[in-house]
Amino acid sequence: MQNVAATVLAQYAASPRLNALIGSFNEAVSPDKFVDDFYDLIWNIETAETYGLDMWGKIVDVSRRLTVDDDFNYLGFSEARLDTPTRTDPRPFDQAPFYSGESTTQTIELADPIYRRLIMMKAMSNITDCSIPNINRMLRYMFGDRGRAYIQNDGGMKMSYVFEFELSTAELAIVQSSGALPAPPGINVSIIQKA
Repeated sequence: MQNVAATVLAQYAASPRLNALIGSFNEAVSPDKFVDDFYDLIWNIETAETYGLDMWGKIVDVSRRLTVDDDFNYLGFSEARLDTPTRTDPRPFDQAPFYSGESTTQTIELADPIYRRLIMMKAMSNITDCSIPNINRMLRYMFGDRGRAYIQNDGGMKMSYVFEFELSTAELAIVQSSGALPAPPGINVSIIQKA
């Protein structure tokens, strides 16, 4: 609160009505609460709420609404498997359906806590040099409480994001469509889930 009494002329300083009027006006137009609310709800990413996070999302260019493709396993054969079996490998008869030719997608809206982490990860992605240690640091920030997530150099201009846990629908949407996972230019990127 500002000291408005210092702005009143000395001859009016003892007037209770004038001082009350000036005090109530100062309280009504004081930006103190607005500035505090602005800082807490919009500017400070750690305490920002829905509207503030949406503003930060626009700044770093990442949306709260993401599209996720189905990651359903379809019928396949053993020769299609990778060297290291993963959860998304093809499945034999009686364990997976035939592929119908249609891919199903859904749009999800991220909750504030995971969207906050995505915004921070996208901000890191915007300024990273795409070195393996920096990308691994970003993955630990985003998925560290869920399990191991890391980069694997596959050689021949290929790399993989490896997740040693099953991704939730929101995490899968982040991996597939957020654009927050960086990759060096010209590198073929794949996603491996080991569950």
